[in-house]
Amino acid sequence: MNDNHAVCRLTLSAILFMVACTLAGSFEAAGQKQKISTPASIFPDPSVNHTFTLGADDFLLDGKPFQIIGGEIHPGRVPVEYWRHRIQMAKAMGCNTISAYLFWNHHEITEGIYDFRTGNRDISQFISAAAEEGMWVIIRPGPYVCAEWEFGGIPPYLLRYNDLKVRCMDPRYMRAVERYISRLSDVLRPHLVTNGGPVLMIQIENEYGSYGNDRNYMLALREIWEESGIDVPFFTGDGPTTYMLEAGTLPGCAVGLDSGSSEKDFELARKMNPGVPVFSSETYPGWLTHWGEEWARPDTADLLREVKFLMDNRKSFNFYVIHGGTNFGFTAGANSGGRGYEPDLTSYDYDAPINEQGRPTPKYMALRKLIGSYLPKKAKLPPIPDPVPAMSFPETELVPFSSVWHNMPEPHLAVQPQPFEAFGQDYGFMLYRTRLIGHKRGKLTVTELHDYATVFVDGKYIGTLDRRLGINSIDLPPSDSEHPVLEIFTEAMGRINFAQHMIDRKGITDRVTLNGMTLMNWEIFGFPMGDGYTENLPATVEELTKPGIFFRGTFNVDDPADTFIDMTSFVKGVVWVNGHNLGRYWEIGPQTRLYCPAPWLKKGTNEIIVFDLHKMTPGPVRGYETL
Repeated sequence: MNDNHAVCRLTLSAILFMVACTLAGSFEAAGQKQKISTPASIFPDPSVNHTFTLGADDFLLDGKPFQIIGGEIHPGRVPVEYWRHRIQMAKAMGCNTISAYLFWNHHEITEGIYDFRTGNRDISQFISAAAEEGMWVIIRPGPYVCAEWEFGGIPPYLLRYNDLKVRCMDPRYMRAVERYISRLSDVLRPHLVTNGGPVLMIQIENEYGSYGNDRNYMLALREIWEESGIDVPFFTGDGPTTYMLEAGTLPGCAVGLDSGSSEKDFELARKMNPGVPVFSSETYPGWLTHWGEEWARPDTADLLREVKFLMDNRKSFNFYVIHGGTNFGFTAGANSGGRGYEPDLTSYDYDAPINEQGRPTPKYMALRKLIGSYLPKKAKLPPIPDPVPAMSFPETELVPFSSVWHNMPEPHLAVQPQPFEAFGQDYGFMLYRTRLIGHKRGKLTVTELHDYATVFVDGKYIGTLDRRLGINSIDLPPSDSEHPVLEIFTEAMGRINFAQHMIDRKGITDRVTLNGMTLMNWEIFGFPMGDGYTENLPATVEELTKPGIFFRGTFNVDDPADTFIDMTSFVKGVVWVNGHNLGRYWEIGPQTRLYCPAPWLKKGTNEIIVFDLHKMTPGPVRGYETL
């Protein structure tokens, strides 16, 4: 028998959870409405072994068809303190399974050093919380996940190889992949259903048929998992088209559809990869939003029709996402659609049923009502958990106190500009400086700027360059200096996370020309602004006359609660509260407030630091209860 159809046994160690209000799918007598059975006890007989297999058409729990009703939550986007609440919210909406992307670059920030134990990287704690709340778990570990996350989850240290290829059999990429899977497997094995845990399935890659056709790569990934002791079924996830399914599916792996919204989609998947279950691995209740767009607000009526089709036909599915969370720090990714570079918002609210702060939306209530209508008579969904408290705080003034210009690191020297990765920097900002010899004025062009820059001549601000708008040139005015100093301060806005432009190095990735002349001999200064940066940032007593300023202020809290910090008095930059990076803001919107979770606040005085690329004068911020 194929390993992917191996019987999965569930023993006592998993079952302070499972089966209680889990919505195991079942049919009543012919002609009656489909129902979902609800076991009577959350403490089943520990002597009973449960099994989970891939049937020819259905997922089988204890040999009987089992309908997965999943809700996607990404532990890396949610503070660890709120994991259990979000899982409870998913259960109360009618889900019986939690699906989770794991972001490789969230766990291997430094090459060869892994963190699966601290904060919201503690995957064992996340899986255990789901189990204790009576939920099954599906793991979607990559190595590539997309997810509007920086570089689709792939660690940017790999970009230090100039000719690197990803998502294929490039040996440098595969060595890193094998090491990651091996280490992650050590974390996951105790939680597999075969070892008494809640993890039913693991995804192989993600939407590979939208990217490439290296089936040797897909087969190699499955083999690495199996050799690492992972013996639960696998699945793939692809769009419901012939070419995507041909390139992205694997024999013996269940087929996930992104999304499966009609019988035609399911029929195609069964034709392309017969003999395994098919499910909608991403049913979309919301959608993503980029900077400069209107908030995405998909139609709820269409969603309800789709979910009704899935419930009526007893098809397994997974809401992507049931709760989005937040792209804290520098973790937001970007797309490269028909309009060019499209950076993602800090908020990953996604117009999901559970909003960024964890509250139920009208969409949540409509879905809960619909799914609940399939319960047997007298059975009820769990009550909706109490909301996490939120607060406002009054306007507080932030004043300039330092700048990047007063905190310059040692420079790197290069004949021509090089990207962040060439200097071992993954995120943040980088300053490129040179003296103008020959041409002193005219059209300055930065070839392949990634992604945003402010330009200065002899310390005077000239203007901005913006990859998003395709603005890569600017006119330099005359200067009185014999050899004017040109400075280009660049910001990395997030690496592309989808399709063919994922090799997305940051900073100045090619060259700088002035009236066609290539400018040489650069000093390059890195500002990663990583953990602890603002805590060690000294104030300056000098006058701050050049954009690139840090602002500081405080606000008082009697009882810490979640809040959203309004940034409409600022232009573009990053916010820290008590040393925690809340993420990017930008006056172009649509997001104007940044989510600050209560665990990052303290009773009494709280410090807020803002780095703004443009603003020069003091400005206020204030807290609100909602996004």
